[in-house]
Amino acid sequence: MALLKVKFNQKKRVKLAQGLWLMNWFSVFAGITVFSMGLFLKIELRKRSEVMDNAESHFVPNSLILMGVLSCAFNGFAGKICYDSLDPTKFAKWKPLLKPYLALCFLFNILIFFVALICFLMRGSLESTLAHGLKNSMKFYRDTDTPGRCFMKKTIDMLQIEFKCCGNNGFRDWFEIQWISNRYLDFSSKEVKDRIKSNVDGRYLVDGVPFSCCNPSSPRPCIQYQITNNSAHYSYDYQTEELNLWGRGCREALLHYYTSMMSSMGAVILLVWLFEMSVMVGLRLLHTSLESIANPEDPECESEGWVLENSLKDTFKSTLESLKKIGKFNQVEADAEGAQGEEGGKTPAITTVS
Repeated sequence: MALLKVKFNQKKRVKLAQGLWLMNWFSVFAGITVFSMGLFLKIELRKRSEVMDNAESHFVPNSLILMGVLSCAFNGFAGKICYDSLDPTKFAKWKPLLKPYLALCFLFNILIFFVALICFLMRGSLESTLAHGLKNSMKFYRDTDTPGRCFMKKTIDMLQIEFKCCGNNGFRDWFEIQWISNRYLDFSSKEVKDRIKSNVDGRYLVDGVPFSCCNPSSPRPCIQYQITNNSAHYSYDYQTEELNLWGRGCREALLHYYTSMMSSMGAVILLVWLFEMSVMVGLRLLHTSLESIANPEDPECESEGWVLENSLKDTFKSTLESLKKIGKFNQVEADAEGAQGEEGGKTPAITTVS
């Protein structure tokens, strides 16, 4: 029994073709939207490429850009088919191409659904990328005189100001690295010498943070040095002074920014996928309804259209049988080639009669 079997007359076939033509051009605009989203996400990721560990995160925008281009191509081609289907003589040239085209549409819709899922599931990979990238970038904060890394201080400062964050996981991350350049340290000072000697790696570590960690909403001037020393500041308790510095780490802030963006894009991609699926089903109905016309010379006669010629179960069985036949055919060919090779390798015995 055919799946989604529908009876059509000439009027219904024309309406279906016109509706599909319109839907395909809507899909072209949807493809442009998907392409634009991928381009925007790629630009946003490139802005923070210095604080990311690898380029894995660009898989999503690259996929969106590819899906957008393919959507425009597929739906533009389908729109032409739907327009020509209004004229049976023009539609005849598309008949041999429709089955392969519908198979490609099916694979394309699987890819769209896969990309939509990736948009929702990218959080884990992105979190790891940001965690390692930010940790390594913070180590280069002090290298303002080193070629190739002199921009890192500005990048991190702008990042912390824009996203209202501090450090990787929090402001204490700055306590574990030397973020003040040696150029601005007085090595004749006893305090500097003692701090460097007290550290195994010979680094100048302080319980302080860069100015970009300061919260301008704080009612008091920013305390960025001796943060954990209550006695160094009047009426101060670092455990309760929550407004003095940004409390959220930049990893969390960036992760929330990008995942919310990707989740919104994933929702849009799912809507596009549903729209593309409906277009593919409609095109299949149009294709079968035009093929099943009993008398091609009488375009006004009734016909039947369907999505699958048999039920899902029967279609699945026939597909498996076809795959098995292909496998057996390849095996027979390989065995035949092997036999021919063996026969060709044999040398005929020559007997000499004396």
